[in-house]
Amino acid sequence: MEASKKEPLIITDKEQMRKWSRTMRSQGKSIGLVPTMGYLHQGHISLVKEALKLTNLTVVSIYVNPGQFAPSEDLSTYPSDFHGDISKLMSVPGGVDVVFHPHNLYDYENDTKRNKNDKGACKNLEGKGEVVSCLEESGMGHETWVRVEKLENGLCGKSRPVFFRGVATVVTKLFNIVEPDVAVFGKKDYQQWRIVQRMVRDLDFSIRIIGTEILRDNDGLAMSSRNVHLSAEERRKALSISRSLLGAKSSAENGQINCRELRDSVIQAVSEAGGRIDYAEIVDQESLQAVEEISSPVVFCIAAWFGKVRLIDNIEINL
Repeated sequence: MEASKKEPLIITDKEQMRKWSRTMRSQGKSIGLVPTMGYLHQGHISLVKEALKLTNLTVVSIYVNPGQFAPSEDLSTYPSDFHGDISKLMSVPGGVDVVFHPHNLYDYENDTKRNKNDKGACKNLEGKGEVVSCLEESGMGHETWVRVEKLENGLCGKSRPVFFRGVATVVTKLFNIVEPDVAVFGKKDYQQWRIVQRMVRDLDFSIRIIGTEILRDNDGLAMSSRNVHLSAEERRKALSISRSLLGAKSSAENGQINCRELRDSVIQAVSEAGGRIDYAEIVDQESLQAVEEISSPVVFCIAAWFGKVRLIDNIEINL
């Protein structure tokens, strides 16, 4: 079989996944992990290619995680095409060794009694105004969460309060199941990448976290699985995001270091194009704290709605 058409081993059981990894590691092989929610595009493929450079073996996980979605968000409409994903992975030179595709990472056997109770508890939490995820709403009995308390608060964390505890928790579960040496994340989800980095540092995971640059379509739109939900007109309007970010970076490099003025220019451009701003912030690349003037490396992060699609993007500014 050609190297570029290698068919990956598909594993759905977490115990089998762990057994495979430990067997490979006992043979001196290093393992790279690329966590995804599927519906793969070339941005994901670039993560896979990076992992292939760094380790002997590569695992791609495909799992849409209910723990990072609020009940009001798009869990039920998140796009999927598992067979298409496998075809795309088989087209990567060198190929992927394993696709880990669990049905439910929160399915704890012999816990049906607790599940019923927890669903009621979830409704009680909602009644008290506390935020819950789709996982709690389902009554699966899961009650342990990983939180990176400061980094999760701003940016996407403001409007998606359950998101990053869900991400940190499922990534921890994947790390414990796959036991990789390296894990690769995209910088389009900049806050997520930094949160995983901090979590790995703080909890002493022996895993190297790699962040790869944003991959864009030819028109400049950052690649995202959600782009498929944009109409042609919405997509055209959404190009205002990347264009205005590039303009802000150019202005900063030419001496405009006042963050309020840079933010206002981007907010105006995206709003005039028909976007509804969730946030537009210039923050320190490490702490993700907002800055007033650019005097050290920052990242300009934005989230905006076009139609029913929420898009995120960012650009690093290193003066």
